[in-house]
Amino acid sequence: MGFYQHHVFFCLNQREPGERQSCNSCGADELWAYAKERVKALGLNGTGKVRINKAGCLERCEEGPVIVIYPEETWYTYIDKDDIDEIINEHLVNGRVVERLKI
Repeated sequence: MGFYQHHVFFCLNQREPGERQSCNSCGADELWAYAKERVKALGLNGTGKVRINKAGCLERCEEGPVIVIYPEETWYTYIDKDDIDEIINEHLVNGRVVERLKI
């Protein structure tokens, strides 16, 4: 196993107005902070567990906002805290892919 069981990258890219969509324009920063707090509250963070990270552009902003979870290389889109909770509970805790959010 690597240093983390799951490494979650949130695209927080912010483009200039008038350019193509960016994840941060869809609330990615707020939901990154929520995911980080939620994982910590559940005791899932730390070495050998889960790491929630900011990322620059992941080049899938039109499908976003997006996250990618490694080592599985699973890509998700999400809308709100309920989606983030479902990804945490299903994927990170129970090891099941959330098909409805997968891209």
